[in-house]
Amino acid sequence: MIRKKGAYLTYEAGSADEPSMQLQTEGWLLLKGVFDQDQVETLKHEINEVFDTVPPDQRGPDPKAWDMFRYEMLNRSAACQAAVAARGILDVIEPLLGEDCHVIANTAWRNPPAQAGQHAGQAWHIDAGPHIPLAEDMVWPADIPHPVFAIGTHIYLLPCDMQDGPTGVIPGSHLSGTAPPRERMMDDDLTWQGVGVHPLLAEPGDVGFFVSDLWHRRMPTQDGDRGRFFLQVHYGRRDIAQRIRPTDAVNHLSEQAIARAQSEREKTVIGLHPRLFYDG
Repeated sequence: MIRKKGAYLTYEAGSADEPSMQLQTEGWLLLKGVFDQDQVETLKHEINEVFDTVPPDQRGPDPKAWDMFRYEMLNRSAACQAAVAARGILDVIEPLLGEDCHVIANTAWRNPPAQAGQHAGQAWHIDAGPHIPLAEDMVWPADIPHPVFAIGTHIYLLPCDMQDGPTGVIPGSHLSGTAPPRERMMDDDLTWQGVGVHPLLAEPGDVGFFVSDLWHRRMPTQDGDRGRFFLQVHYGRRDIAQRIRPTDAVNHLSEQAIARAQSEREKTVIGLHPRLFYDG
């Protein structure tokens, strides 16, 4: 697995525990009971307080969705800051990302219950990349561990069952080197190499993990949907920039440099990027 020695990352065979190995090979993992009841209640209280006192972050194109999210939660809640450093999470991801990996995005999700008959699911997507793009006829070599650059986690604060529209993942699809096919973005029966969707069914205190390149989505809600409530934390290798705040709010640029950049490419080349995954 990945270890930091001096300034450089190195690979060590056979040095990771089973959860890390599953995350590397299958692209997903669900750990039970990482947080106890008291920790869950503290997180719920502090996150609800942020929702009640902090106006919605105006990120993304749809204002109707703004109220379901609050960003940069480690800046707004001591409990959230403590949660992102939980050893139960870091012990799983550090063998894949390195001991100096860091939080690149930190968003609270509070999805309200869907109305009866409403399809509140998402389209299939990946969160970044693919970091190693492959042609459709290419296959990642089985004897070479696929590198992991970013990992998303969900710290569950409410039960999440099938009726609630759980996160569905397609195991192994992070090895495809491609995004999900555009013509099948809402296909409940999507597969990769014959493997279909696996729902992450969770209880409060559980943590779901998925590699950023993995095909995943919120599955359709069903009658009896109770909504979803979880703290999302994305971790990246040290070399991947943080996205806790968008680049138009936090950057390394002078006012003069920003003013000189006119075209979209002139803006992106100096680090002013449009908001996408992780940014909201």
